[in-house]
Parts: sequence; C-alpha cells; structure tokens
Amino acid sequence: MGEKKNWKVKTFSTELKIFQTVKELGTLDDQVNRFIIENKVKKVISASDTTTTDNTGATIGLIRVLTYEASTE
Repeated sequence: MGEKKNWKVKTFSTELKIFQTVKELGTLDDQVNRFIIENKVKKVISASDTTTTDNTGATIGLIRVLTYEASTE
C-alpha cells in the first residue's frame, strides 16, 4: 500500500455572544493559528466549522475541527 499518513484531528470551540461575534471569531482564528505554529503542523488537510444551538434554535457557539498532518520531528 501507499505511504502511511500521520493525520490527526483537533477540535476548538467558542461561545458566541450577540454583537461580539467578530471578536470571538478572531480569537478562535488566533487559537487555531497558534496551535498550528506551536505543534509544527506539517500540512492542514481540512478545516470546518459548525454551529451549536440552544433549545430555541438560536446559535450559541461554534465548533471548528482541524484535520492535519502532524510533524514527524
């Protein structure tokens, strides 16, 4: 078979508050970017976002999933 890949998945989340979404998304981006740098991520395979909701259907949070190829160092 082909070369074995060292793929991993990391999940990040943030609470979303009304009128603060831009700030919270920026903070989430910073958290993910810091993780990529600190963990010497070799390659990002995918990144996806999904929302969480309360019992009324209102968006209250965001989950970001990062699939990446880990450094072999």
